[in-house]
Amino acid sequence: MDPFRELTLNALQIIQLMVAPAVMISACGLLLLGINNKYSLVANRIRLLNEEKRRLLSKIADGKHSTDDNIRVESAAVQINALVYRAKLVRNAVLCYTTSVALFVLTSLLLGVSSFLSIGKLNYFITTTFLLGMLFVLVGVVFAGFETKKGYDIISYEVKSHE
Repeated sequence: MDPFRELTLNALQIIQLMVAPAVMISACGLLLLGINNKYSLVANRIRLLNEEKRRLLSKIADGKHSTDDNIRVESAAVQINALVYRAKLVRNAVLCYTTSVALFVLTSLLLGVSSFLSIGKLNYFITTTFLLGMLFVLVGVVFAGFETKKGYDIISYEVKSHE
């Protein structure tokens, strides 16, 4: 039995149906804005640490270094590796959020096409694309959570390495 078979909608109901994916597109846009800011900060931190590491290695090569310089080079190397992993987590979150936006746009388009052409069989596909979009948002949030934890771990390492 097809629960969607008897469903006929007027223009107002169709627009209301199309608003849910639009709201999710806006929500994903906000998530993308925040996570892209994190990505920029991580990339800049990697560049700064690489520059500091190169400068210290040059100083060590000249024989004008201290034990603190050796410790800082090691600390920078550990942090760079951790930050590269953190950048991968951010990249994964961005890809998930972007995929979600694409799925929500597809959901809206399918809703419009389905109602305009009265194709009831698209309803399962519409529901599936919307749920997949929500799933990708959830996965993106999980990646963002792991990224936040990794950021805290890096900061903790930095503080402990200088005690």
